[in-house]
Amino acid sequence: MDEQDVCLGCGRTLQDILDWSKADRLRQRAICAAAEMRLQQRSSNP
Repeated sequence: MDEQDVCLGCGRTLQDILDWSKADRLRQRAICAAAEMRLQQRSSNP
């Protein structure tokens, strides 16, 4: 986890990880999309 509670490996926030098991498929897709964007931003702004 970084200082913003984002996983360095998967890009999900701590809250995303906690919510995952209760989330419906639409919410899970949104979590994945946001995580992918975070990882892309991290790789383009080291």
